[in-house]
Amino acid sequence: MYELVERNLQTKVSDIEWQTRLDLAACYRLVADMGWDDLIYTHISARIGDSEEFLINAFGVAFDEVTASNLVKIDIDGNILDGGEFQINPAGFTIHSAIHQVRHDAACVLHLHTPATIAVASQRQGLLPVSQYAMFSLPSLSYHDYEGLAVNPAEKQRLQHNLDNNNHLLLRNHGGLTLGPSIADAFMRFYDLNRACEIQLQLQASGQELINIPQHIIDNIFKQANIVHSGKTGGQKAWPAMMRKAYRLDPGFAK
Repeated sequence: MYELVERNLQTKVSDIEWQTRLDLAACYRLVADMGWDDLIYTHISARIGDSEEFLINAFGVAFDEVTASNLVKIDIDGNILDGGEFQINPAGFTIHSAIHQVRHDAACVLHLHTPATIAVASQRQGLLPVSQYAMFSLPSLSYHDYEGLAVNPAEKQRLQHNLDNNNHLLLRNHGGLTLGPSIADAFMRFYDLNRACEIQLQLQASGQELINIPQHIIDNIFKQANIVHSGKTGGQKAWPAMMRKAYRLDPGFAK
């Protein structure tokens, strides 16, 4: 009764869908390895190509159990299109569907409850300009006030308004969220956001006076990062190494 149902969809879906499944399953495994998971809760969703079909984790499956084939295909309303024996947590897709509805540039939405993002999101000043990692998030960061469990459809419009055109969101008293034009970008953006939050908390715990980075440097950071990455995003540059790491951790995710 405790064994997962196994299936293999590699020859049953398009090449685009299978590659999305591979990248997303790897992302779940990497998140688990980083210690960012939350038992069977929180979600990472990914759009399949240019369609209005998405992949998300099956409800009840731990992040380190996710495979390319046990991800569930759904529509924008969370209706299951292909899940086999698997179901999803409908409430868990509320936040993701709100974003996918208005941000068609978002191929991936990553929402996690890490202690560091919850802690900083619960501070009135939010993320402070006190580390280089914060520089990658601050120019594209917004906040959404806590309204309880995200099960109220009426909250979607407020969440969409608060996110606007930003790629990073701190949900007050709740956690962090990033999105990107690829799974790689969403993952790397969360890495930077979470690391910035961790560093801020460590600095605050030291009790020492903090040195804020000047605003003109914050404003210029995207231009500097573009030069460093030769026109590519950090996600595009780092993802091949992250995929190799996922295979080293457990190649079973690719089934």
